[in-house]
This record gives sequence, structure tokens and C-alpha cells, in this order.
Amino acid sequence: MRQATVTRNTLETQITVSLNLDGDGRSRFATGVPFLEHMLDQIARHGLIDLDIEAIGDLHIDAHHTVEDIGITLGQAFARAIGDKTGIRRYGHAYVPLDEALSRVVLDLSGRPGLRYNIDFTRSTIGQFDVDLFSEFFHGFVNHAMVTLHIDNLRGDNAHHQAETVFKAFGRALRMAVEADPRMAGVTPSTKGTLTA
Repeated sequence: MRQATVTRNTLETQITVSLNLDGDGRSRFATGVPFLEHMLDQIARHGLIDLDIEAIGDLHIDAHHTVEDIGITLGQAFARAIGDKTGIRRYGHAYVPLDEALSRVVLDLSGRPGLRYNIDFTRSTIGQFDVDLFSEFFHGFVNHAMVTLHIDNLRGDNAHHQAETVFKAFGRALRMAVEADPRMAGVTPSTKGTLTA
């Protein structure tokens, strides 16, 4: 089973992430950021990743450090769980609609961090959640998971729908990329022979 638990402690946050890439989509969150938890649940359910995240952060300031550091710690746990990437599909993509909204996520477990993030949210907050923090979350993830990630919200009028389609597509793209490819058994899917750098 491809599993990992990572704890990250700073003066701003204390975070523990446990994940199982071969799970069935179970999740448990205690972060103090309810809308982020709703989005993380999309990753777990649509990615079939078991995900347990506990976070204590300086929410009396705002949610910035907590959201960013959850992205970082999730990326670290993902990198540890995926291992040397032998026999996986490597690439993943998904289009997900929700009513009027449509998003596309494409990723490569390349061993190189990179993010192209194109979401023009129709408002700046969803409830109490600042939508700018989604970019911080994904930057934290890609920089520590060593993943190339392209996120495009293609249309949408409702900011909640925009965000939800992105996270559902992200979960489904991850699920595709980490799947075993029976034709690549024992093989690293790279002409370089490695996906670690």
C-alpha cells in the first residue's frame, strides 16, 4: 500500500497529513477551515485517496498560513507515498462540470514542480474563505510533491461551483496518474529512466 504520514511544525502551524493512494476515498479533517475541508473531501472522494489531515494554525490572523502549509504537507506526504513511480501511468487529466461551471486539470508526476493556474473567480470570498488561498495551496502542493500541474477553470458564474469543479478534477487527475499501468509493470515511465528530478 502506498501510504505516508508527514508532520510539519512551524511557529505558525502544526500539521499532520496521512494519506493512502490506494484507498477508497475516506477522509477525516480537523483544520479549522471548513470550506477548505469541503474541497479536500473532493480530492479524497474523486481521487479514491484516504486522507486524514489535522491542522492547528494561526487562524486568529487569517487562514493563509494554514491553507498554504496544508498544501505543503500534503505534497510532502504524496511524494513519500508515490515512491519511485515505477509502473504508474504518470499523466492524469480530467474535465469536471458542475451546473454552469467547467474546469480542466492536467498533471504530470514529472519530478519537476510547476504550476499554471488560471481561475478567474467571480467573487473574492466564498463564505469566509479567501479564494486567493487556493493558489497558495496548489503552489505548496506542487513544490513539495514535485508535480507539474495545469489548472484551468473554463467557465463558471458561481465561485463555489468554480472551486468545486477544480478540486474534483484535481482528484480525478491524480487518480489517473497514480494508477498502475499493466503495460508498464516494473518500468519507470520516462526516457530518462527516473522521475525523481
